[in-house]
Amino acid sequence: MYGCQNDKLVYPPGSGASAAGGGSATPTASGPATSSASASSSAATCSETPTTFHLSDGPYENYFYSDCHGANHVVVTSPRDDSNLTIIGPRLIVAWPAGNSGTLAFFAPSNGINGTLGIKLANGTSDQPLSAVYEPGNSSSLTGNERMGVSSLIEFNSSAVMNIAILGSIRTIRDYTEGPSILKPAIQDAIVISEIADGGVLLSRVWLDNETSTQLSFTPTGDAGSIKINNRSLELEAGTYNFSASFDYPQLTQLSASNVLNEQSQGLITQSPDQAKSLSFLSYSEKLLAGTWRFLTYFGRDSMISLLLLQPVLSEGEGGAVEAVIGAVLERLNRTDGSVAHEETLGDYATYLAAQENKTDTAPQYDYKMIDSDYYLPVAMEAYFIRSSLGQSRASPFLAKQATVNPANAGLSYADLARISAEKIMNTSAPFAQPGGQIQANLIHLKEGQIVGEWRDSTYGIGGGRIPYDVNAALVPAGLRAIAALSAAGFFPEYPEWNTTAAEYAQVWEDSTLAFFEVTVPAAEARDLVASYTQEAGFGFPSNVDNITSDVVFHGLALEGNDGLSNVEVMNSDDSFRHFLINSTNQGQLTAFINQTANNILAPYPVGLSNPVGMLVANPAYGGEPVYNANFTNNFYHGTVVWSWQMAMM
Repeated sequence: MYGCQNDKLVYPPGSGASAAGGGSATPTASGPATSSASASSSAATCSETPTTFHLSDGPYENYFYSDCHGANHVVVTSPRDDSNLTIIGPRLIVAWPAGNSGTLAFFAPSNGINGTLGIKLANGTSDQPLSAVYEPGNSSSLTGNERMGVSSLIEFNSSAVMNIAILGSIRTIRDYTEGPSILKPAIQDAIVISEIADGGVLLSRVWLDNETSTQLSFTPTGDAGSIKINNRSLELEAGTYNFSASFDYPQLTQLSASNVLNEQSQGLITQSPDQAKSLSFLSYSEKLLAGTWRFLTYFGRDSMISLLLLQPVLSEGEGGAVEAVIGAVLERLNRTDGSVAHEETLGDYATYLAAQENKTDTAPQYDYKMIDSDYYLPVAMEAYFIRSSLGQSRASPFLAKQATVNPANAGLSYADLARISAEKIMNTSAPFAQPGGQIQANLIHLKEGQIVGEWRDSTYGIGGGRIPYDVNAALVPAGLRAIAALSAAGFFPEYPEWNTTAAEYAQVWEDSTLAFFEVTVPAAEARDLVASYTQEAGFGFPSNVDNITSDVVFHGLALEGNDGLSNVEVMNSDDSFRHFLINSTNQGQLTAFINQTANNILAPYPVGLSNPVGMLVANPAYGGEPVYNANFTNNFYHGTVVWSWQMAMM
């Protein structure tokens, strides 16, 4: 891993250095050259060409590099003339899906004038800037794992100071960049800064597990002088530098674009190459991940919604994308109460959280606060194991698998975990389904002490409500229908009666829940509300009230909202769940529901949800209370904004 040359620490070790293991690929000013040790090791084990692509969303430049050793995402941020300099500054991030890991380096102009420093990656003589870093596992590493990462050339247009570096977890980086910008001493104090050969500097940190390490190095090329270490900062002249970032955490098994898509959808790889590669970057045989770089970890609900929307193109069978999603959800289930995990925390951040509770533990941690995720699991299982011919043949071997990811689930099979999940759904839905049980108290509520519990998981996402519309009117009956279908096919043999019981429960939930959330605003009142909302908001565009010719009907986001509101009367896009997941046989109810949905999604905002960008997920114009206008704007995560998957579901 390290060598010593001319009384300086050398990383990677060169031909004159004494070190065990291979070197690492390091680009040079004339192109991405590699050390012989790295090149031979990488070439011997990676038979396929690396997958690389570049996505530009100024001021953010996103570069991706994946090979058989691992996956890398490099984000270079450089201010533009129109950038808000209080938010945008020169920044380099390297994100790794394995362990939800990464590095961050912030740079500032030496002259102190914000906006004058620009940074960018350089290609040298190559057609793309990134090269692999790889060292086989060896005894010189504390973990014994292989070390992988990425290297490139980075150019500074003027002299710079690297004043902040974070090495370890993406969660730690996100806490800093999106939180109160507080650095964690337990993590920062462990960064060792050392001079290395050729005027370079290495930043290295051993994780809180006392084994895994992350390294970030910068080495000047011919047009830049030696880097100076000034306390905990680095001083760099204008010019070009080699940078290298690597770590030695166990890697995931990435699904290539051809492996994540089914046989019928292989044409998408050439038709939409960036989208296919992006999907591949987030897809692994162990699990699918949420968006990079900011999340890059397992999210149960997100994975299953993605499966349901993308199932026509996703690969099936052992090692395919569909089984990766369902298996990941089952692995992380809470065996005690059947809850599906919303988010997984692992790697360095899991150890950090354990330490905050005075525990020494590197095991993953799971967030079970969401209530909607539970119902997607049987829906996903039915979609695959019942509706897919290949899925039907895979049910028995898949369900026989033993859980290995969450230590708490040791000794349980996938069949056990699926049954535990279904038991929770059947037990919690039963009170409402009983004769005379159709009362508000028997609807599904958020968990005690939580202010979020479904996809609108921001502080004001459902207006402080305790009883979400989407969960009760769509997800519960959909989950029950799926359990009935699975039971009819021989699943859950311990409960053969679920074939009929779950279907009966589902019918009650389908027929009886909409009325709790329905909002009807008389036409004249609706026109006044929209006109007042438009004027108070000061949008500067028409209210479109002439489009209101009849009563406005929609279903509120949730019951028991903020400020004592019985129903959070915000028009919304959550009708999509019911349209997508339920095949209603109540024709009178269905006709009215389709009509009101169509009216609302086609009417121009602020009358309805239609916007030149797409369908808004919320419109607070009919609430008539200041709290609505304050908490549902285009600055809010679930306010008057567009979410693409909601449009796809609708």
